[in-house]
Formats: sequence, C-alpha cells, structure tokens
Amino acid sequence: MAVWFYDRPTAPAERQQRLAGLYCAAASRLIALEVKRERLRRTADTLRRGLLPDRLPRLPRVQLAARCLPAGLDGSHGSDWYDALQLPDGCLALSVGSVTGGGADCAAAMGRLRAALRAYAVLEGEDPVAVLGDLELLLKATEPARTATALYAYLDPATRRLSLAGAGHCPPLLVSSFGASFVETSLSAPLGMLSCWEAPSVELRADRGDLLLLYTEGLARRCGPSLHAGQLRLRSAAASAPRDVRHDLEHFCSYLLDACESERDSDRVGDRDGSRPAPEADTREDDIVLLAARFV
Repeated sequence: MAVWFYDRPTAPAERQQRLAGLYCAAASRLIALEVKRERLRRTADTLRRGLLPDRLPRLPRVQLAARCLPAGLDGSHGSDWYDALQLPDGCLALSVGSVTGGGADCAAAMGRLRAALRAYAVLEGEDPVAVLGDLELLLKATEPARTATALYAYLDPATRRLSLAGAGHCPPLLVSSFGASFVETSLSAPLGMLSCWEAPSVELRADRGDLLLLYTEGLARRCGPSLHAGQLRLRSAAASAPRDVRHDLEHFCSYLLDACESERDSDRVGDRDGSRPAPEADTREDDIVLLAARFV
C-alpha cells in the first residue's frame, strides 16, 4: 500500500498516480513469488513428513514415542529421519539418521535410505554393523556425492537386550534410576566418507523402567551454544526428569524439548548482556528428531 498524507483535502497528481501504479506493479510480482514460495514450502514439508512413519509399533513390553520438527528446506543442514520397525522375530529395530545437503532432493534421498535400512533390518537386523555397512554400500552406489550419519539399535523386549552401532552420529542416552549416561556409538566416521566404513557394536542389557533416547544433532544444538554443550545439557535434562514424566513417553519428549528451549533462551539472554561471546551467525537450521523407547 502506498499512502500520501496532505495538510488539506486534495487529490494525487498524475505523477503520483503513475508512481503508485509502478510501485504496485513491482510489489505484486514480489508478493506472487512469496505466495508461490510458501506453497512450495508447505508441499515439500508435507512430502517430507510423508517419508517418516505415520505410526509407531505397539508392543507389550516396550513403549515408543517420537518427535520430528523439520527445518526449512532452503536453509537446512540436511534431512533427518527416525524409524521403528517390528521385526519378524518379535524384536524392534530403531534408527535415526541425517543425510547431508538441503532441498527436496535431499529429503528424497533420506526417504530412499530409510526405506533401504528397513529392508536390511528385516534381513539382518540383529547385527547393527552389518545393517549400517549395507546402507553405506547403497549410499556410495546411489548417492556418491552425499554423506550420512546414522544410528541403529536392535531391541529384544523379552530379555531387554540392546545391540547398537553408529556411523558418526550423536551417541544415544540410556536413562535409568541412577541417572543418564551416553552409550558410546560414535567411534566411526559418517557413511560415505571413507573408502571402507567400519564400526564397533555395543551390547548391553537394560532394566525395567529404563529409557533409550535416540536423537539427531539438531536437538543437541538446540540445547546449547555448541554440539558438545548441548549434549551435556540434554543428558542433564533427561536425568532430572521427574518420575511421573519418565513413565509417560509423550510427556517425556515434550519435557526435553521444553527444557532445551529454555536453555537456548537463557543463552540468548547471556549473549545480549555480554556475559558470554555471541556465537557466529548461521542462517542454516537443523531438523530436530527424537525417538524414545521405554522398557516396561
């Protein structure tokens, strides 16, 4: 809208009318582009969410909950996924991961990798290293210009046995009555980065009431000014969650997101008042993915 103010009643001159017309013509083109951009963003976001599970498996001895807050496609670091699959032997396959790059093509690549990982989990799900090794071979063959981080976990609800392996991904958290600790699965490079990918697997046994928390880098970065600081704050938030919150996984996921948001707000206050140096500006964003499993 173009507005002129006058001291007394009058009408715009011919030159002013022509100027307003030129302004509106230029503005209408920009508005049309923004409307088109918003429609594309919504369509891409819908497509992206459609690549993730629409529901989680229901098992008698394991509870599951997940959160996914996708970043904008144009300025994102990559495209993240989570997945939970009940295997033919009655066990559970859980995975989270991130494919590097931005845009709709990156989201499509994420969907293809997630679908392939499901197939490998059905075939050899009890061996996390084999599952991720096959995924890397596929990545190199079909997406040679990309890399990806991934974490795969095999859960046996009957024995509460866990077998995990990671490829350059954030280590998961095991939350018990004694606190929260990292399960070290990040002693390897991301998929597609080395000529030959190798990683150790980790095996452990959980107790009833224990929580396994899988997440992507976006959640840790949301919790603090750096990845390492964010991981430590995430562990602290998980360990300090009240007992009733831990018993309700949906509430537990919301609790962690709220706690991380509070930490980020406090960091912003500290940056403004000069108590700590402001981080370098980064216009890119991270997806936030969280997958939690509780043994009952």
